[in-house]
Amino acid sequence: MEAYLEKLLAWSADRLRDLLIALIFIWIGLKVARLIVKGIAKTMERSKLEPGVVHFLLSLLRWLLYFIVFISGASILGFEVTSLVTLLGTGGLAVGFGLQGSLANLAGGILIMILKPFQVGDYILETDKNCEGTVTNIDIFYTKLRTIEKKQIVIPNGNIMNHAIVNLTAEGVRRLNIKVGVPYDSDLKKVRDALQQVISDSAYMQDTDQAQIFVDSFGESAIIMGLRCDVKAEQYFPALWDTNERIISTFSSYGIAIPYKQVDLHFKEGGNNL
Repeated sequence: MEAYLEKLLAWSADRLRDLLIALIFIWIGLKVARLIVKGIAKTMERSKLEPGVVHFLLSLLRWLLYFIVFISGASILGFEVTSLVTLLGTGGLAVGFGLQGSLANLAGGILIMILKPFQVGDYILETDKNCEGTVTNIDIFYTKLRTIEKKQIVIPNGNIMNHAIVNLTAEGVRRLNIKVGVPYDSDLKKVRDALQQVISDSAYMQDTDQAQIFVDSFGESAIIMGLRCDVKAEQYFPALWDTNERIISTFSSYGIAIPYKQVDLHFKEGGNNL
């Protein structure tokens, strides 16, 4: 240890001038790098780039400039830059094998920012774990969602890019698709009139002339009627809740019952069989 310290002190004495120059260069270089990043940040604020993209690009630029400054400072001290870069590359490769998941998330974050399958404010459904919510933040490694219950979901970007993503607000409108059962002996014309009134009275429906009312299927105890109409994407849930409530009140005023599951028993005369 003493021999090593003696060599280090001797090297420092020989290289004192270069060491001071390198330290001054690194100090000035870091200041200049911060000024460059700050200037580019102001320029990007006036652009139409998303905040997530701006944050990512600035972070990447900052670390790239820092790397150049430190490599230049090392060259002033006499280090072989090519050897140092090779060493860093080898170390980075070893670290990369241990951080495959993080690198996959990083690659996913870059792809999200380039391809833009969704943006902050969009309501998306991630099909792998069936997570859905409003996108609140797109980071380099993770995307954050806020559910209608005000819960926060953090999804690794690698998972997002490896599975299907349903962007429910990309078109600006969402299709309201409601099914309701009516008794088999119902007057279907009256049922259609009641559902048409629900559409006409709603403040949420868009292009009501294009709304669809139809017989969807036949259930065990009811005819399943379908109602489809477009609503604004940001009003989907209020429109859904309001429409369900209007269906109940309108059916009641039209004298239309909404059946529940039931079993009819038929007794045969002259026997004990049911």
